[in-house]
Amino acid sequence: MSLDRNLNKILIVDFGSQFTQLIARRIRELGVFSEIVSHKKIGYKDIGAFTKGIILSGGPLNVYEINKYSFDKKILNLDIPVLGICFGHQILSKLNGGRVKQSKHREFGLANIYKRKDSDLIKNFFINQKIKKVWMSHADQVSKLPKNFNVVASSTNSKFAIVENKQRRFYGVQFHPEVTHTENGKKLISNFIFL
Repeated sequence: MSLDRNLNKILIVDFGSQFTQLIARRIRELGVFSEIVSHKKIGYKDIGAFTKGIILSGGPLNVYEINKYSFDKKILNLDIPVLGICFGHQILSKLNGGRVKQSKHREFGLANIYKRKDSDLIKNFFINQKIKKVWMSHADQVSKLPKNFNVVASSTNSKFAIVENKQRRFYGVQFHPEVTHTENGKKLISNFIFL
């Protein structure tokens, strides 16, 4: 596999989300180069020094179907910021020792998330509000956070709607900031890119 190693970029690991191209578009709108690669075709040796951040996309899989997805977890040891979106959030939590289970209430559509603590990821995202409307689309959810992760925001059905491990620069969001239905979602993506 030949990834372009000579451009500062955000690498998007695609797990089959219908919104992956939209993530790339939002990043381009912010003036940053992005590259989409399949989770089946990327290993930690493929990631060059010019990769400034990694986004793990959503997707139709669940983390229990280990035989249906492949992800080189050594990628998480490269000291590169990682943002997990929806399924990406769940796999990031699972691979760091957290737990994921089927939600009691499947969330699809608009949901309110509530700010629990400050984070660089949500700087100017809530804009003097404690509540923000976001677009959810998931049947599973993180049920136990990995060690050294903190809750940044919650929804009624998703206690861990935004989480972070500040030391390792790992961030997870259960919703889709890339879609227009999420209020101010582009700001959250921008905060991740320019951490």
